[in-house]
Amino acid sequence: MTAEPSTPDTPQPAWKKTACILCECNCGLEVQVTDRSLTKIRGDKEHPGSAGYTCEKPLRLEKYQNGRHRIDTPLRRRADGSYEEIDWDTALDEIAAELAAVRDAHGGDKIFFYGGGGQGNHLGGSYGRALFHAVGAEYMSNALAQEKTGEGWVDQHLYGNHTSGDFEHTEVAIFIGKNPWQSHGVARARPVLKELAKDPERAMIVIDPRRSETAQMADIHLQLKPGTDAWCVSAIAATLVQEDLHAQAWLQRHTTGSHDVLAVLRRIDIADHARVCGVAEEQIRAAARRVAAAKSAATYEDLGVQQSPNSTLVSYLNKMMWMLTGNFAKPGGVHIHSWMFPIAGRWHPVPSEQGPPPAACARARLATTLMKRGATPLLRAVAAAARSPWSRHIADRGADVALGMFFEPVSVPAARRIADTLGRPDANGTTPVSGANIVGGLIPCNAITDEIVTDHPDRLRAMWIDASNPAHSLAESDRFREAMRSLELTVVVDVAMTETARQADYVLPAASQFEKHEASLFTLHFPHNTFQLRAPLMAPLPGTRTEPDIYAAIIDRLGVVEARLLDDLTAAARVSRRAFALAFFSAIEQRPELAGLVPYLLYKTLGATLPEGERSVALIWGLAHLCAIAQPDAVARAGFSGRGFAQGEQLFDAIHTRGEGVLFAEDRYEDAWGYIQHPDGKIHAAIPELLEELARIAATEPSYTSDEFPFTLSAGERRSFTANVIIRDPEWRRRDKEGALRISEADAGERGLHTGDTVRVVTATGAAETSVEVSDMMQPGHISLPNGMGVTYPDDDNPDHVVGVAPNALTSGTRRDKFFGTPWHKNVPARIEPLPAARATGDETAA
Repeated sequence: MTAEPSTPDTPQPAWKKTACILCECNCGLEVQVTDRSLTKIRGDKEHPGSAGYTCEKPLRLEKYQNGRHRIDTPLRRRADGSYEEIDWDTALDEIAAELAAVRDAHGGDKIFFYGGGGQGNHLGGSYGRALFHAVGAEYMSNALAQEKTGEGWVDQHLYGNHTSGDFEHTEVAIFIGKNPWQSHGVARARPVLKELAKDPERAMIVIDPRRSETAQMADIHLQLKPGTDAWCVSAIAATLVQEDLHAQAWLQRHTTGSHDVLAVLRRIDIADHARVCGVAEEQIRAAARRVAAAKSAATYEDLGVQQSPNSTLVSYLNKMMWMLTGNFAKPGGVHIHSWMFPIAGRWHPVPSEQGPPPAACARARLATTLMKRGATPLLRAVAAAARSPWSRHIADRGADVALGMFFEPVSVPAARRIADTLGRPDANGTTPVSGANIVGGLIPCNAITDEIVTDHPDRLRAMWIDASNPAHSLAESDRFREAMRSLELTVVVDVAMTETARQADYVLPAASQFEKHEASLFTLHFPHNTFQLRAPLMAPLPGTRTEPDIYAAIIDRLGVVEARLLDDLTAAARVSRRAFALAFFSAIEQRPELAGLVPYLLYKTLGATLPEGERSVALIWGLAHLCAIAQPDAVARAGFSGRGFAQGEQLFDAIHTRGEGVLFAEDRYEDAWGYIQHPDGKIHAAIPELLEELARIAATEPSYTSDEFPFTLSAGERRSFTANVIIRDPEWRRRDKEGALRISEADAGERGLHTGDTVRVVTATGAAETSVEVSDMMQPGHISLPNGMGVTYPDDDNPDHVVGVAPNALTSGTRRDKFFGTPWHKNVPARIEPLPAARATGDETAA
């Protein structure tokens, strides 16, 4: 984008630091703002992670920030389905009363939460956890439950944490169902891919039914049949074992259960698995040999397999490739990493190499006793000290001494209580109606509707949806919309009148991601891990509110925290952050039920003492301390050398003041072992359920199509100008504005189709009309539609104008992973019906 020409008397606006919000990388950006518009955008060279890199997508973020999609007043649904504008107090009063009514009549566990922040919109979602606990909710979900829960469950069994690959330094990069050229996920994705491709000493292996942009760069492209990834990847793993290419000594030293894994892989018929997946056996063996010969290898799986058949099994087999070759905790390998706060798995403290302070156990016992028994008088005393400068000084010095004596001995259990309550790592089990497996507290997205559309007494009764659009993004969208309308209460918080908002009882207009403090908790890198707090580029659009403000206002109305506690903690914060920390942690030790309300408590108390407009930054203070408590040595190597409470304060101050972001953890490669959460420090290689599943599929012949539906549709392909549905304005797309159906040259020729023709795509669930793009990316029998299409965006003539196909009008809620319910969006049986020539040459747009 370019700004209006400037004159010598009208200097250009200053560059402000922020970040891209379109994928998990959240590359640093610099932006010029004029009259609330993002007039110039460029990569931020000072960002500690992206270092100036950005793809083309964020350069048009003005289309997200401003446009006809923005809403600026609360809306309430009328009985006839239309909406009326209401003021904020009315909306908040009514919503709080209705939430309380559902809770009191049916139990808080009947109030369901979905979302909690899209890409890069995590600070607001984190505050939403406080409302979740305030109403006594039990069930939630978000987009991760459409993608990552199977992989997350595998990770928990293997080592209890999340891994990432060191692709910048790896000799062999393996991408499974992943096209990082378009979907990124790798820091500085395109430069890294180019470096891999041009270096003759390195190699790239891509496992994908499409000849994607990344596959075109690969040294080895295993172009398998759609849905057969499990056969292909298990054949690679079996080759490593059967040709004695695996790291036997390493496995004996660093794993348990690997004997069982090797026994199953020795029984794999590699030739037959190659036949099933449609890849030449020699090509599979060549891929395995290249991995085994490399000094390092790293793998990355993504939605191409996570939304396809056997997704949980494939996640397990994917990790076998680097485990069998010992590619862990070494340059170019795969590593468990630090977190600012874990979005997957359990908060995991790594003891400092300095060791505990003297008499740590005795100090911990004494401090815990004092905190439990003396929290109330301590809080009152510290609050009273806020009345004069002299008493504030005395209280601050006393808090400094107390923290010096007791912070380190008690910080881990105190932090664990908060982290485990908010992160909910043990919230597993099954759903009350359909019995779907819950992983990490997330209900499988395909099971949500089943938990609503029923007369079961334990059915869900209300739903709160934050910064998400499940009526568009979940399978069988029409059925989900019906489920929403059947609930007693639905609330949507968003910047736009989305497809989901159009089904809600109340719609609350949120400030955009550039109008408030925001942050991403996708801190997924190793050995250098970064975090960025983004300051607002402008004030919220008049009539909108930030999510932290919305959540605090609802919790205020629910009255779950007494005013005296809030007043006393606020007074303690006015003394000093040291005094506040002493009072705050003591209050939670005495009253553990407050742990789930920590975001709200920080917002209302510590937040009140921060500079004007920075109240929501209070949660970052808590995250900084949790991070420093969990990873003190890694945080110290990043430059924060204080000990105990002082280290967390240093980290918070840096995050708060460095707009370009902060390197918050610096690990050594061997430190990856310390992040394994099993007490024995080893990788637990055998997962019996998945070894049994591997044996089962080895005896089956996959079949996903039929005479009625002879094609496999990949619904939701990432392309150059798609980014989920966060940018609704179709004008942001320079090319392929309507999202054409990609089809192979052979299939197009057989049906007499040409690029630009219009066809009807039909599945068992729905049908849609779309234009065609004949593409050499696709193999015969495989077709694809892009993600991010089919959203409503008003034009001059039609307030309900829709461009492109909403892919989940075509997907099924029943075709899902057998273990954790992830949908098969990338494997939808379909047929193509050419339209009559009169229609195909007309002016109709896709349905």
